[in-house]
Amino acid sequence: MRILIDTHIALWAIAQSDRLSDKARALLESGSNAIFYSIASVWEVAIKHAINPTNMPMPEERFVELCDATGFTQLSINAEHIFAIKSLRRPPEAPRHNDPFDRVLIAQAKTEGLTFLTHDSLLPHYGESCILHC
Repeated sequence: MRILIDTHIALWAIAQSDRLSDKARALLESGSNAIFYSIASVWEVAIKHAINPTNMPMPEERFVELCDATGFTQLSINAEHIFAIKSLRRPPEAPRHNDPFDRVLIAQAKTEGLTFLTHDSLLPHYGESCILHC
């Protein structure tokens, strides 16, 4: 399986955090899966670190270094990914979701034929088959 991980999953994986679910850990550690992290996650870490280093103590350079050292493959953002954002829909009754980084990540997974691994319970409301919640 080819898997794009969300920012939290990436951070928990590189920190070997116990917040990572057993299901997510098994998927990440399986040698048969190719794991990708997005440049959108690097951007998110950079913004959050600049705004509040206490809440995001890892700078973006270290994030990239650790993701690469873990064996994750970096996925760039291209115009097709951005154009795919407009195809994402949520039912009107779904809880509000305000994270633009998540929308880019879902659009990337959808466009690239990747499974998007997330912990965020709001993301399955997009109804995209690429989303795997754990």
